[in-house]
Amino acid sequence: MIPAVVPCTDRALWDDHVDRFQGHPQQLWGWGETKAMHGWTVDRVLINDAGNTIGCAQLLVRRLPLPFRALVYIPRGPMCAPENAQAVLNRLAEHAAVRHGGVALSIEPDWDQDSVFAGAVAAAGFRPSANTVLIPRTLILDLTRSDDELMADMSKSTRANIRKAMRSDVEFRKVKNDAELEQVLAIYHETAERAGFGIHEDQYYRDIFRNMGDGSPIIGAFDGEQLLAFVWLARSGSTAFELYGGVSAEGQKQRVNYGVKWAALQAMREDGCRRYDFNGLLNDGISDFKKQFAKHENMLMGTWEKPLSPLYPAYAQAMPLARRGLQTGRRVLKAAAGRVRPLLQRLRPGS
Repeated sequence: MIPAVVPCTDRALWDDHVDRFQGHPQQLWGWGETKAMHGWTVDRVLINDAGNTIGCAQLLVRRLPLPFRALVYIPRGPMCAPENAQAVLNRLAEHAAVRHGGVALSIEPDWDQDSVFAGAVAAAGFRPSANTVLIPRTLILDLTRSDDELMADMSKSTRANIRKAMRSDVEFRKVKNDAELEQVLAIYHETAERAGFGIHEDQYYRDIFRNMGDGSPIIGAFDGEQLLAFVWLARSGSTAFELYGGVSAEGQKQRVNYGVKWAALQAMREDGCRRYDFNGLLNDGISDFKKQFAKHENMLMGTWEKPLSPLYPAYAQAMPLARRGLQTGRRVLKAAAGRVRPLLQRLRPGS
């Protein structure tokens, strides 16, 4: 019997399945709710076989110019056991093509590059893609280790900076309310300008805070009522995932960014998480700071796409250019669409 694709419309049931499969926090209901408020359509499905759920995935659907129709994307998913991966991926691809008219199904699984899942992904017809959203090179800490074991993998100066910060009068705790969230956003703007990276509009972050609730804690370093630094996370039952971070000029002077990172690790362990993902490593100063917290790196599988349409080659050629910017992207995809429309006319029966 072919496994069935069943929609899930119950938040509690969905999040229970994410935790059952030890899924990533970007597969949680609240993350999808935020994406649905900012340009995506969300489709949450269970893959059932003989009465048992063998996998699930939160699909994000982005409409594209005709005739491409749609891109279907699964961030840090799907979720399943290795022995069911090929069947789950096959059914998800069929669903993406039939239900959403996808030109491709793009996945960025929370699976190691050398894991047993790799063969199933290739066998299901997926191919590596350069259209990366989530960086596969990252740092993942094992939170089942003791404080001493975690610190043993850090440099001597990092340990010293952590201990100094934790002995200070700074209070490390979770952000409690909207007023404190506005301090977070102010520091994030300051950090982005100083480091030279782009950010979303403020409402996007407010929506995450509201939609995710306890699934997206922000650990702050407070001097009285004044926020000095923060680490913003998303967490599922098993995995904590850094979303954003920032430090004020005063926080930099006091080096509380070391203390707030350590406080975040401890808070996520207290919340029951077993993995802490630093969310990507690049060749920049922020990544250099992250790498001070361990001696190793992790490499996830990266981005894989399964073509779902004869138009995929034109889409694959246009997409890297489209990603350079929203307005440029629309023009590139529309231009590519214009090139393939005459071909479609000639391919239609009776034309």
